[in-house]
Amino acid sequence: MTTSTATIEPIRGDLYLAFELGWKTWKLAFTVGRAQRPRLRTIDARDIEAVKNEIRAAKKRFGLSRKGRVVSCYEAGRDGFWLHRFLESIGVVNQIVDSASIEVSRRKKRPKTDRIDANKLVMMLIRWVEGEDKVWSVVAVPSVDAEEARHLHRELKTLKKERTKITNRIKGLLAGQGVEVSKIDAAFPKWLRKVRLWDGSAIPERLGQRVLVEFDRHSYVHQQILAVERERRKLTKESQGNAAVVARKLLKLKGIGENASWTFSTEFFGWRKFNNRKQVGSLAGLTGTPYDSGGSAREQGIDKAGNKIMRCDGVEIGWCWLRHQPNSALSLWYQRRFGHGGKRLRKIGIVALARKLLVALWRWVDQDIQPEGAMLKA
Repeated sequence: MTTSTATIEPIRGDLYLAFELGWKTWKLAFTVGRAQRPRLRTIDARDIEAVKNEIRAAKKRFGLSRKGRVVSCYEAGRDGFWLHRFLESIGVVNQIVDSASIEVSRRKKRPKTDRIDANKLVMMLIRWVEGEDKVWSVVAVPSVDAEEARHLHRELKTLKKERTKITNRIKGLLAGQGVEVSKIDAAFPKWLRKVRLWDGSAIPERLGQRVLVEFDRHSYVHQQILAVERERRKLTKESQGNAAVVARKLLKLKGIGENASWTFSTEFFGWRKFNNRKQVGSLAGLTGTPYDSGGSAREQGIDKAGNKIMRCDGVEIGWCWLRHQPNSALSLWYQRRFGHGGKRLRKIGIVALARKLLVALWRWVDQDIQPEGAMLKA
């Protein structure tokens, strides 16, 4: 998830609305200011006509103009961005809030209900509109096209995970008979018929049938992976969309392949606008979290509050960068700082390298500044 900062000028006569979204029902909290007790209403989930009716009723209840501005918010989650787009279409100024950034009580036990959450959310909305910008983090909403482009590589990641699960299942079934599987390809069924157990007997019939069923699943998923990769390759070469343009530029650098270029483009650089390097590191969840209070001072590691896909792929590409760009300034910095340390120190260093590398890639894409010492592909 990616977040951003935004501001809304408070206007006298605003109607504030907070959504507490559930699967079956939604809780709506309306108010016009801190001193006004919120008006709570419950509607069926995803009933957009009910939302319109409740907004009209709330304006009438508080004596506001029918054309008055409505400022709303809801927590990011399963409902995604469609509700945000609907609210904007009817003139509502909406913000999607990063749930992890909302302040909570530090008591060991605290009451939690939809009513309490909706009341708290609408009061925090007022504070945020009045200028308390640190009260929470706001999620940046991608365009419909940008959101659509992300499905391709996310689908590919899901398919690869599924293929790995099936592969491990096949290996586990045969390992129970003392058989090692070195490769699963088109010749696997033929190999399975010829393999012998420790006593020279063939694979038991029922076990062999189960393994072949898993192999059919493996083959089906593998074909789906190949189809998605072909589609992605075609889009990267032929599409004139911003995501494809950025991906082609990233591909010019050695160490950046098809997977990373498309992921970095569709998740970050193809639609997000960054103002500085700190935003890049923060939105990838790769910034440090120091703890310094009284006599205690320590580093708690990275915050992991940003985009998980970018964070994981960024670390993976960090290792690839060391291999394919050994003479770049970033690789030389890593070797000086962490290269002679132990395993733990190198792992810490690769996270720092990943953060620096994402910043360098952003400058390459956004400002056409080539990473220092980096080589381009022929």
